[in-house]
Amino acid sequence: MQLLYPCKKIHGKQHPEWAYDAVLYELNMRQFTTEGTFVAAAKELPRLKKLGVDVIWLMPIFPIGEQRRKGSLGSYYSIRDYRAVNPEFGTMDDFRAFLQQAQNEGVKVILDWVPNHTSRDAVWTIEHPDWYEFDTEKNEIATPFDWTDTAKLDYSQQAMREEMVAAMKFWLSQGIDGFRCDMAMLQPIDFWDWATPELEQVKPDIFMLAEAEGVEFHRRAFDATYAWDMHHLLVKIAQGQANADSLRERLKWEAFHYPEQAIRMQFTSNHDENSWSDTEFVRFGAAAKAMAALTYILPGIPLIYNGQEVAQPRRLAFFDKDAIEWGAPNDFSDLYEKLSSLKHAHPALRAGEQGGDLYSIDNSEQWRIFAVKRKIGEQTVIALFNFSGADAWVKFWDEDFNGEYNQLLSNDKAQLTSDSDFLLAPWGWFVYWR
Repeated sequence: MQLLYPCKKIHGKQHPEWAYDAVLYELNMRQFTTEGTFVAAAKELPRLKKLGVDVIWLMPIFPIGEQRRKGSLGSYYSIRDYRAVNPEFGTMDDFRAFLQQAQNEGVKVILDWVPNHTSRDAVWTIEHPDWYEFDTEKNEIATPFDWTDTAKLDYSQQAMREEMVAAMKFWLSQGIDGFRCDMAMLQPIDFWDWATPELEQVKPDIFMLAEAEGVEFHRRAFDATYAWDMHHLLVKIAQGQANADSLRERLKWEAFHYPEQAIRMQFTSNHDENSWSDTEFVRFGAAAKAMAALTYILPGIPLIYNGQEVAQPRRLAFFDKDAIEWGAPNDFSDLYEKLSSLKHAHPALRAGEQGGDLYSIDNSEQWRIFAVKRKIGEQTVIALFNFSGADAWVKFWDEDFNGEYNQLLSNDKAQLTSDSDFLLAPWGWFVYWR
């Protein structure tokens, strides 16, 4: 038995208590319903609550710029006004009603915040052109990367920083619970280390998620960061370019570098991966279910991208209307519901310093079998994954691989016995708990 995820303490941001066992759900308002509105989305909130969703991350809901607009409707991330809602989605009152309904269901709501750039015809480009970086060769406001519909903000401008935080405070005053901060690594870290305490003056238990990796984001400003490198490794494993040993090494690296209280967001899809890299079924193939389960077992909090719960099989258009075809609930719906229930019920699966340590279980096929346990006291979760396309007869050796357990998917009782042969199907997996 090897401890993969030992913990070290560091003083960082204090997390909201509800964040420790949270299941996140990314909601793309444009594609979530046929209508693409707050009113239509609110009708789905009871279903999301039943699925086990605790936090809805709303992709940007703000008015979209028209200058150099991409596609027929434009990019959600080309924002004209930080203090208004996209009329495509409804009115501010519609948003407030959606927020109230979510609160009635016990679901938190965080907004996707885009601090790196605005649209090229944003309110600020007219009122405060000095708040932007300037491209002297083109004699115009600079454009980041190939995002030709956007204008790059200049973080050397203190007045811009202050207005950015003031706009975020406006949304906190509406009752939201926090922010997912787009491309957070593109702003100076000192901005975030200053901004979060400012926001906490309005909402002390604010939740902050950074689209970034790096220990520095956990020093003061953010509760959670993207586990991007972990995601890319899981794709490599599914495609036969890495194995179970690679995952164990990655976990040891993260445990050494990240503090105990750091919350990593685990995922198999999101709006970027779906639209630009393809669906999880293309990227993970036969391993799609196993990797979905793994995001609930690894330290951190899991993300569901809208449509994953019904195995939505296609890439969604990014700049045009392309509503999800929901169909009837299926085995993926059941899978996510059961995984979420276990996440909520079992303290060993809590995130950060409240969760159980992650131990590797020794086995006879270490290179392709990823076997781990997480436990607090006598409460134990055991997870077994076959990271190969062939049957595996395996022996496991661990003091906790004995006795009666509950099996996640079947709800049956299972008797585990150390040193006995155990069959795992190709890309097969089991989760046991007691």
